[in-house]
This record gives sequence, C-alpha cells and structure tokens, in this order.
Amino acid sequence: MFRDLAAGVRCLWEGLRWCGRHPRQWLFGLIPALITLLMDIAVVVVLIVYTPDLVSWATPFADGWAEPWQTLTRVAAGIILVGVVLLLAVLLFTAMTLAIGAPFYDKLAEHVDDELGTPPEADRPVWRNVTAAISEGVLLLVYAGLSGVVLFVLGFIPAVGQTVVPVIGALVSGFFLTVELTSTPAQRHGLTFRQRFGRLRRHKALAVGFGTPIFLAFLVPVVAVVLMPPAVAGATVLTSERLTR
Repeated sequence: MFRDLAAGVRCLWEGLRWCGRHPRQWLFGLIPALITLLMDIAVVVVLIVYTPDLVSWATPFADGWAEPWQTLTRVAAGIILVGVVLLLAVLLFTAMTLAIGAPFYDKLAEHVDDELGTPPEADRPVWRNVTAAISEGVLLLVYAGLSGVVLFVLGFIPAVGQTVVPVIGALVSGFFLTVELTSTPAQRHGLTFRQRFGRLRRHKALAVGFGTPIFLAFLVPVVAVVLMPPAVAGATVLTSERLTR
C-alpha cells in the first residue's frame, strides 16, 4: 500500500518536472483551465449563497429543536454541505477543463508519451476525446454526488463527523480526481472508462497518492489553474507506467 501511495506522489512530481522542462506546454495548458475557473467560481458562489436554504431543506428534523442545538446542527450541516460542494466543484472544474482543453491536453499527453517511449498504437480523433471527457465527467459527478450524500450523513456523527469524515472525503475526492485526470492519456491507449476505473480501484493507494494532493491544491483557485497541466502530465506518467502494463 505504501509503495503505491509513494508511486502516486512520484507521478505527480514527474508531471511537475516535465512541465518545468516544457514551459511552453505549461503555458498553453493554462488557457482552458483559466476559462473553466471563471465559470466554476460563478457556480460555487451561487451554491454557497443558497447554502442556508439548502441546509434548512436538508434538516427538517431540526425544526422543532431548542437552541442552541438547532443552530449547532445546522451550522455543522452547512460546513459539511460546503465541503461536498467543493468536492463537486473540483471535479466539475477538472471535467470542464479537460473537455474545453482536449486539443491542448491531448497534445501534452502525446509529448509525455513520446518521451516515455510509450506512444499509443493509434491516435483517437480529438472530437472523440471531447465527447468521452464530457460523458465520463458526468458519470464521475454522479458517483461523487452519491459519495457526497453518504459523507453528508456521516458528518452528523459526533466527533467522527468533524474529524474522520473530512479526511475520508479528501481521500475519496483524490481517488475520483485521479480517475478523471487519467481519462485523456487512457483514451489515447485505448482503455475504456470501466477498465481504468477497475484498475485504479484495485490500486486505491496509487490513485489516492496521486489525486489527493492535487485535490487539496485545487481548492485554491489560482493553484488549480497553474497545476492543471502538470496534473495531466503526471496522469500520463501514471497511465503509462501503471495502467497500460
């Protein structure tokens, strides 16, 4: 487990190193990430503005509770809900960026594969990568949404909900983010979503080691834009070394 965890972190580091050696590719990869970020921020702001209404809707059982229990319960629910919103926002940002920037990131993955000596047998048309990124992104958002519901419920468990659940949430988010980021290089190598998801699920520590640091970094908007190209480069390394062999 620890070896896979370290391997995931190393793949991220290799992605950062690759982009450091290819600043032009890094710069071009920032463009779709910046476009997506502006749209994503608008969605998150709207959701956060309506958080009190959503919390009241999600906690009708607390309507008749005396103070301070009603307020404490709804504050806790609001914190958990914001956490779930941030989880989905990061995945939405990644899915939209990969779809909008498919030509950029496909070319980036191609250059990384060439340097690794693992080019795919046949390139896929860019339009197929775009449609795959959209469909897989929607599917992952559904999976993440279901996980978010479970985490939301677990968040009401005293002590555990305020300590263990946020950690689990970050690890789960990291796993889903790895599945999403490996979509472009995996498609180039002919791996289906089911194959990729299954292999990463068998090596959860690998996916968590790669994706969780990226998820935590993506919570900072500016860092999310800057880190997107290295994340794709690192995902290409991970795919080449661990998913296609």
